Amino acid sequence: MTSPLTQAPATDSGRWSPRLWGTLLVLCAAMFLDALDVSMVGVALPSIAADLDLSTATLQWIVSGYILGYGGLLLLGGRAADLLGRRRVFLIALAVFALASLLGGLVDSGPLLIASRFVKGLSAAFTAPAGLSIITTTFKEGPQRNRALSIYTTCAATGFSMGLVLSGLLTELSWRWTMLLPAPVALIALAFALRLIPHSSRDDSSGGYDLPGAVTGTAAMLLLVFTVVEAPEAGWASARTLLSFLAAAALLVAFVLIERRSASPLVRLGVLRSGSQVRAQLGAAAFFGSYVAFQFIVTQYMQSLLGWSALQTALAFLPAGVLVALSSTKIGGVVDRFGTPRVIATGFALLVVGYALFLRISLVPQYAAVILPSMLLIGAACALVFPSLNIQATNGVDDREQGMVSGLLNTSIQVGGAFFLAVTTAVITASGGDGGNASPQAVLDGFRPGLAVVAVIALAGLLITLPGLRRQRAANGSVVVARSSTADPAAVDPVTSDVAAVNPMTSDVAALDPVASDAVAETSPAKVALRD
Repeated sequence: MTSPLTQAPATDSGRWSPRLWGTLLVLCAAMFLDALDVSMVGVALPSIAADLDLSTATLQWIVSGYILGYGGLLLLGGRAADLLGRRRVFLIALAVFALASLLGGLVDSGPLLIASRFVKGLSAAFTAPAGLSIITTTFKEGPQRNRALSIYTTCAATGFSMGLVLSGLLTELSWRWTMLLPAPVALIALAFALRLIPHSSRDDSSGGYDLPGAVTGTAAMLLLVFTVVEAPEAGWASARTLLSFLAAAALLVAFVLIERRSASPLVRLGVLRSGSQVRAQLGAAAFFGSYVAFQFIVTQYMQSLLGWSALQTALAFLPAGVLVALSSTKIGGVVDRFGTPRVIATGFALLVVGYALFLRISLVPQYAAVILPSMLLIGAACALVFPSLNIQATNGVDDREQGMVSGLLNTSIQVGGAFFLAVTTAVITASGGDGGNASPQAVLDGFRPGLAVVAVIALAGLLITLPGLRRQRAANGSVVVARSSTADPAAVDPVTSDVAAVNPMTSDVAALDPVASDAVAETSPAKVALRD
């Protein structure tokens, strides 16, 4: 399952060959495009509505259609990368992404544009976990992988930030350029990927493809994301919303039951017995959900209340993006020194302060006193949190399950973004911040509860991280030994269970002690897989 590049001497010695750099840059380009596409369409929406004569309800589906395809199919995309081959899945999905981008810029109706956005989200649901798993199986766990992941995730954060700036520039020409731009970039990345991405064999040892799990899991995610996106308009307490949530819950229960009994599960539920893994998944949802909601509020504030142009609004976010881009090669070393729990906690603390500071906004622009400091704090937080969450989620995971874990992480990100954005929008609407005939001051007063909710979400992410700090301190004060997979099971003390038995599925050691489990995942390059 490992590629030839995984065992390259350059990787082991700390020096990367030009081919290895090329592989990483191609994967970064695809991730940059995924993030770019999420944010770039936002500023162009008013122009799209005017040109295609779309209602507000139809217009929001240009954004939601992408989220629906992306968030709904990530679990399937991650497992497909493991089963069908990471290179094959990545290349096919990237080609589909380029084609959908081209069609999106040429269509002349709202439904066709929404359909193209859904297909782009679907393709991103396969490129994102495939690309991340290629990195985690190509670069050796430890400083080399941490460095690669910090560069990779920084490209994602930079793409998300730069999407606003590019959208502001391109929309001045035509909104169609915001749709067309990713197409040639994706085709160029595809051409290089064909030469550089290492071959990976299919995993035929799992005994099947778990079609019932794929159907129920994908249906559950699609319905959950759809319900969250539609809830603010339909009403959170409406019969339609409640029944949709109930149906999604039923599908999730069915999915869990199927996975527990399947010989080749789409998601091996045992990975969620790791405290560090659960904290990474929940932290990702809180991090991205809070930022997407913050960006939504700030964009409305700057354009609707301050009267700034799309380009001025985009430039206001630029300091955060620049700060993230400049820190790309540094975060891996920071994680090596301090560990992911400390770095994530520090980032979330900065995020809370940055969001709270923005509560001081008024109808008079206060760029130097409020907006710029907030953006710098949030940029520093993004630089610390996003790479560290990816490192924490993928450390200690067997190569055969990297795609699965990558799919889980990206699902947490997308579902968290959709859910918390919907919640924040509902709070703003209930507080009178949705505009209409309200005065500018009333709209501003309606934005403040939404900003408070954003800060609370970030605070929840900080609280989720704190148990990891305690476990890290406990691990630093003790010696944690992970036995090899050839250890004699009889040597394990059946009473204390300090060392777990060999996992029959992965042939790796499972750490039953919660402190030891987290410590091994954080500090040891050994592969640790938790038992089902």
